[in-house]
Amino acid sequence: MKVISEDMQSKMDEVNHTMVSEFILWGLASSQRVEVLLFVVFLMLYLLIVSGNIVILVLITTDPHLHSPMYFLLANLSFIDMWLSSVTTPKMITDFLRENKTISFAGCMSQVFFAHCIAAGEMVLLVVMAYDRYVAICKPLHYFTIMNLKRCTGLVFTSWTTGFVHAMSHLIVIVELPFCGPKEIDSFFCDMPLVIKLACMDSRDLDVLMNADCGLVAVTCFILLLISYTYILITVCQSSKAGASKAMNTCTAHITVVLIFFVPCIFIYVWPLNITWLDKFLAVFYSVFTPLLNPAIYTMRNKEMKNAMKRFISNYLGHKGNF
Repeated sequence: MKVISEDMQSKMDEVNHTMVSEFILWGLASSQRVEVLLFVVFLMLYLLIVSGNIVILVLITTDPHLHSPMYFLLANLSFIDMWLSSVTTPKMITDFLRENKTISFAGCMSQVFFAHCIAAGEMVLLVVMAYDRYVAICKPLHYFTIMNLKRCTGLVFTSWTTGFVHAMSHLIVIVELPFCGPKEIDSFFCDMPLVIKLACMDSRDLDVLMNADCGLVAVTCFILLLISYTYILITVCQSSKAGASKAMNTCTAHITVVLIFFVPCIFIYVWPLNITWLDKFLAVFYSVFTPLLNPAIYTMRNKEMKNAMKRFISNYLGHKGNF
């Protein structure tokens, strides 16, 4: 009887571990009035993110003056940014109008996978963009030979592959964790550290391991970026004033984007502060404001993008006026 009862208990535990079919998200606010206000604000921000990045993609695709390696990589960054925000923001926006904020187990795992896949891909892409600027400024005579279409495509493919492998390494581990409750997540989306805490086991070692995995990608990319921009700044300081000014303009935009993207990532995954309100703020900044600021920085600080916008508007209005 004792053996039977142990077997039954084992089966019951197994059933309990697979009973969690959905998770409850606590969201950003508890007040209904605040949530309605946040719904309006974040809906407008998300529409700006999507429209802003689409504008950059259209300009780079249609304007022959922007058919260069730098803008090819910028178009890919805009594409990634659009999806980085789309992983979590639409769900967050719709949840502002819902009393019961739930997400299915499959939906939760999808958010974990795509958030890490796209974020790791963007980190590598930012390194590729820094390498592109390094070649353009430090080896200008060989720029188009080194940064040809085949190499650019290969580097973009490498960024996506790195993101996929990184995300799969998380997903394979998290999907197999035993979840039997509690199932509340104090955030607006399923993030890897928060999901791990819900596992029915001592997850401290696993949490450290997963953060180390994120840290390896983030810190490696950040070091490569520092090396690239150090070489660039040294070269710029030795160049002519006109060339240095243009190079510094481009690099300042790149460095600003790098800092905006990496600082929240470091404090969420590599060096977590474990302060709930700060974690939520960083998560919002990382998933909403970063994809919004990137197109703004690149278009407002870039003379060629401004000119491309003017050409696009004049051509469009010119054609409209002919009818």
